[in-house]
This record gives sequence, structure tokens and C-alpha cells, in this order.
Amino acid sequence: MTTGEFDEQVTLPRPQAGAQPQHLIITLLGDYWSGRMEPLPSAALVALVNEFGISTASARAALARLAKRGVMSVAKSGRRTLYSPTPLTERTLREGRARVFSFGRDAQQRWDGFWLVVVFSVPEEQREIRHLLRTRLRWLGFGPLDDGVWVSPHDMTAEVTAALAEYGVPQATVLRSLPVVPAGSDLRHPLAAWNLDELRGNYDQFIGKFGPLLERVRHGQVSVSEALTERTAIMDTWRTFPHLDPDLPDSVLPANWPKKRACEIFAETYDTLGPLAEFRFRQVIAAHAPELAHLASHFTTQTALQPAGVAAEPEAVQVG
Repeated sequence: MTTGEFDEQVTLPRPQAGAQPQHLIITLLGDYWSGRMEPLPSAALVALVNEFGISTASARAALARLAKRGVMSVAKSGRRTLYSPTPLTERTLREGRARVFSFGRDAQQRWDGFWLVVVFSVPEEQREIRHLLRTRLRWLGFGPLDDGVWVSPHDMTAEVTAALAEYGVPQATVLRSLPVVPAGSDLRHPLAAWNLDELRGNYDQFIGKFGPLLERVRHGQVSVSEALTERTAIMDTWRTFPHLDPDLPDSVLPANWPKKRACEIFAETYDTLGPLAEFRFRQVIAAHAPELAHLASHFTTQTALQPAGVAAEPEAVQVG
């Protein structure tokens, strides 16, 4: 997503521990029904959620809540209730997709060594503004060296100055600088704004969980039904990393940093499972709306970033 997330934007369900049907419904529609204006019957969406072990009652309640929150549009056709993402939800999903799939692609590019530093002061009586500004900075990929000192390895000057203006924070300084931290010095390097041990642990955990899945994918040991659930699981986990890691440059990271391996596992698993997962999605939809099933499609890590109308058309999948 872009800074538009803080303008006119819906708040999509966030992934949490355990089964979250609202989040799951939006994830599935974003992955296999993107850009489609045709609404899907509630029975089809409920059946999709059932694939993940979520009860019918919970799935129907989730649909009702999504409609109440303005995330989904709802309509009637005879005795059927139909749901579709609103245009604003569709835009939010598209922007989020751009952020998730671009993550990790720039780390190998040459970095000029400069850090963007934001120093600000917000009075205690304006703590709500302070909270909003910190939230925006963290979303932009900044890390806190101190309460009022935030840093990023990327030149986000335009976005930062826009945020400061939006929240009315005049007591602020924005600058790009090279750190001077002599060997053996106790001075803090900008990297201290991130807990690298914790971040490494997150990548190692991802590799430990999904590395074995990739091996099974390579050996054709994943069923059609499992392809849908596992592809969703790896996406749900991977999409958290842009919030944890601002694409820190390789040149400042410790040796044998695990991010590259994690990127490789995600890309190959997500892409390879795509056709099988789409096939299962179509099977489930066909049981309730056979006239719509053929409209489902899927992204790869390459086509997800292509402009609308440019991405290659997915292969036709016959649904029995």
C-alpha cells in the first residue's frame, strides 16, 4: 500500500493467531478474484472458508461483519445473497499487493549509504497526533532510535514531509546523512533502530516452517486442496515481513543473513502452487455458481506487479 492507506481507505481484517474468517475471505478474494466485478454467492464463499476448517456459522457471521464494515457489498438475487469487495476494498488490496510483492526485490540494489533521519517533538497534550505520526513512520519503514528520532535507509522525504504537514508537526527536522560510527565505539549505528536478532529469528522460523513444504511441492506431494490452504498460509506469513523489515540494505546486514533464502522459498512455493490452488478455488465456486468459476485467476510473484491488462492470462483450468 501507499500513503493512501491513511486517506480514503477501508480497514481490512488483520491476520491474528488462529482461524480468522474475515481475514481469510479477503485474502482469498484478493488472490483469486482480483478485479472481478461479479459478486459471489454466500454459499460459495462459506464453502471456501470451510476448506480451512472454519465452521459455516463462523463464515456467515464473518460475511455479515464485512458487509457491515463496508469492506464487502451485499445484494440479493432471488433467494441467494451475493457478496463482492467494494471498489475501495479492491484498491486497498491492489496497493497492499504491490507492497508485498515488491518486498525483497530492492535489497540487492546498490545503496548510497545515506540514512533518512526524522527528528520531531510533539507536546504531551497532542499525544494522539504523536501516535498517528509514529504509526505512519513505522508503516513507511522507519525504525525508532529514540521516541522522537526515527531513521530509514530509503529516501522517503516526500512521504515524511507530507505526513508532518498533515498532522501539523512544525517542530521537526528531516535530513539525509552518513553515520559516523568508528570501530570499537559505543556510538549507536542507525541499525540499532531494529532488533536484528528478533528479525533473524522471524526469517529462520519462516524457513523452518515452509522449507519442508517447498520440498514437498517440488516432489509433487501436495494435493489440490492442500495447495489452496498452504498457498494462503505462506502468503499470510510473508505479508507480515514488510512491516518488520524496511528492506534493510544487504551491505549493512550481518553475514549469512537469511532473508534471501526466505524470499526464494516464498517465491517458488507461492508461484508453483498457483495453478493447483486456483483449480481448487474454481472447484469450490463451481459447486455453487458454475457460471462464474471460470473467471477465477491467480497471481505469481512476477505478474502481481504488472499493470492491469499487462499480466499474462492464466491457463484455462477445466473444472469437473
